[in-house]
Amino acid sequence: MVSFSQLTYAQRGKEHPHPLARELFAVMERKRSNLSLAADVATKAELLALADSVGPYICVLKTHIDVIADFDADLVAQLQALAEKHDFLIFEDRKFADIGNTVKLQYGGGVYRIADWAHITNCHVIPGEGIIQGLAEVGAPKGRGLLLLAEMSSKGMLATGAYTDKNVEMALANDFVIGFIGSRRFTEERDLITMTPGVGLHASGDALGQQYRTPEMIVTENGSDIIIVGRGIYGPGKDVVAEAQRYRDAGWAAYENRLK
Repeated sequence: MVSFSQLTYAQRGKEHPHPLARELFAVMERKRSNLSLAADVATKAELLALADSVGPYICVLKTHIDVIADFDADLVAQLQALAEKHDFLIFEDRKFADIGNTVKLQYGGGVYRIADWAHITNCHVIPGEGIIQGLAEVGAPKGRGLLLLAEMSSKGMLATGAYTDKNVEMALANDFVIGFIGSRRFTEERDLITMTPGVGLHASGDALGQQYRTPEMIVTENGSDIIIVGRGIYGPGKDVVAEAQRYRDAGWAAYENRLK
């Protein structure tokens, strides 16, 4: 059997059973981009300006909506308009980690009403399979998709070994799950997408334990599908458009090298 990582995004999208995964693969092919921007900024104006500048070069905008100091409903409307304008999906990096009934309320209601506008969200499976079921009850009718946090990119992370294996087991058993946050391809039993944070053009780290790996390491060698980049694009002194183009090109080249 040919590994899913040896198939093109177009081939995988054509055969994928989940409508949102098919849409994501189609966006990636249209834009020749496997780049997700981690938009970790603190104001509405910053988020919208960044999304508009980088939008043409990404397939997914990853948000932390709860750090936006001046959040309002208009922000959501403008983000949705930018996603339509620039042809990208929105991933709210909420990292749900509570029992099923609680996450249903957090995902579908509250101030942010995440399920109404985020195509993708994610969760830890520490509470057990009920967290997936609770999120699915809200998100599946809206056509949303879920990523499981099989690994993280920080030094000393505890998501390893048997815990990571349990993520894979739960993903295979739940159709609402479209993939993982992690550093590699985890299974060939089903086509599950891997999105990888902590990607930089040069392997390094930061003072708070973030570890950076190159697109070649992540996509070509490890079989991951989407690179997530934040400060490497919009850090101090960066030309965000030029950096977004550089990371988009590097990520796509790593993918094309994987297919050879």
